Amino acid sequence: MSATIEVLRGLQIFKDLNDEELARLAEICEPKSFVSGEYIFREGEPGNRLFVIVEGEVRISRQIPGAGEEALAVLKPGAMFGEMAVFDRSERSTDAISHGGTQVISITRAEFEMLLDFQREIAYKVLWAVVRMLSGRLRQTNDSLRSVLAMSMF
Repeated sequence: MSATIEVLRGLQIFKDLNDEELARLAEICEPKSFVSGEYIFREGEPGNRLFVIVEGEVRISRQIPGAGEEALAVLKPGAMFGEMAVFDRSERSTDAISHGGTQVISITRAEFEMLLDFQREIAYKVLWAVVRMLSGRLRQTNDSLRSVLAMSMF
C-alpha cells in the first residue's frame, strides 16, 4: 500500500492530503493490468472510474470518421486519466489504450464519492485542488486560442 500512497502523493489533486488521508484513499484503489493494444476504456462508455499510470504508457485517442485513429496524447507513469467523466458523470470523450503494456491503479466513482461524502476534510482538499487544476487547464486553452487567433491575423 505504501507504493500506492507514493503514486497518489504525486498527483496534483491529492497533493494537499496528509499521510493518513492518503492511506484512506489508497484503501479504495484497485490495481489493474492491460496488455499492449488493450482498450482501458472506449469513447462513449460510462465514466465510472479514474486511473493513474504506475508503469507503462496509455495512448489517448479518438476515432475520426473516414480517417481512423487520431492520437491526442501518450501518457506516462504518474499521469491520471479518466477523471473528467468521473467528476461530471458523463460518458468517456476519448479512447484510452494500453501502449506497450500498462499497470494502473483505479478508483471507482462510487467509492470515490463515498469517501468524499464521509471524509469532509479530504473532500474539501480534493475539490479545491480540482478547481485549481481545471482553472489551469482553462488558462492553457485560453492561451492556445489566443495564439491561434494571433497567428490567423497574419
